[in-house]
Amino acid sequence: MHGITVIWKKELSDHFSSYRFLLLFALIAMVSLITVYMAGISITKDLQGVAKPEYVFLMLFTASGVRFSLVQFVSFFGPLIGLILGFDTINRERNEGTLSKLLSQPIYRDAVVNGKFLAGVSVIAIMMAAIVLIITGLGLIMMGVVPGIEEIWRILIYLVISVCYISFWLGLAILFSILFRSVATSALAALAIWIFFSFFLSLGAGAIANALTPEAGATDPEALLRRIKIEHAITLASPMALYTDSTATIIDPMRRTTRTVMQMGMMEQISMKRFSGPLPLSQSFLVVLPYIITLAAITIICFAISYTVFMRQEIRSI
Repeated sequence: MHGITVIWKKELSDHFSSYRFLLLFALIAMVSLITVYMAGISITKDLQGVAKPEYVFLMLFTASGVRFSLVQFVSFFGPLIGLILGFDTINRERNEGTLSKLLSQPIYRDAVVNGKFLAGVSVIAIMMAAIVLIITGLGLIMMGVVPGIEEIWRILIYLVISVCYISFWLGLAILFSILFRSVATSALAALAIWIFFSFFLSLGAGAIANALTPEAGATDPEALLRRIKIEHAITLASPMALYTDSTATIIDPMRRTTRTVMQMGMMEQISMKRFSGPLPLSQSFLVVLPYIITLAAITIICFAISYTVFMRQEIRSI
């Protein structure tokens, strides 16, 4: 445990003193503030002379500021934080010859990879918490609305999901840093995975769904619904889709499901009209719980693979 603490403190010091982290944090914070500022102006203008609705504070996170909301921005660009923090974690020290010197000290091999991963997660948590706090303060100034207890809990859950989501990409970047000795190769491999999940998976899901349901059309709503279900099931293989669906549901109390399209009969429609109010926090959490568990599971699996590969490589090289 002592070795992990030493590595964790050293990595935190390196991250906070690096120009790469400062530039990345400044860029993310600037874009987030601009997005929320524009969203706040739009919300304030729309609500002039009107009684402020319930959960209006959460609209700062879901309303589109500059063509996208804060939730969408973190979903798309959040992985870059994890990738930039972890793509050269191991191979840089291996190429510089400092890894062997580090392991010659009374520090276990597992303490190295554990400490580096925990330091990256800590940096991600601090960065996201700082951005959320800044946005909250800006919202208080612009809108003059104090968030309620349930809104604060929803923001905290959103923060936890965001940290878990970005930590998955950190673990993936560390894995490539262990697998490839070249820093450029590990960075390109990590970016290729991000591009695949960001762009090509959604395009491939649409093509596969169209091929499996060629009869779908305006005259066949059941086939059209089947196509949408197939496409949604394929896109759930992307961590980005898991994150987007879970955060959109937990931040928006009026959203009752993670699906965008639902087939409802007469009784379901009557039930929806009767219970058309906001969903309680406990029910929203139950809706997104499978997504949160899946994100946490793939993050742990990715780090476990990195841990195993690193331990075997170091045992062989020493």
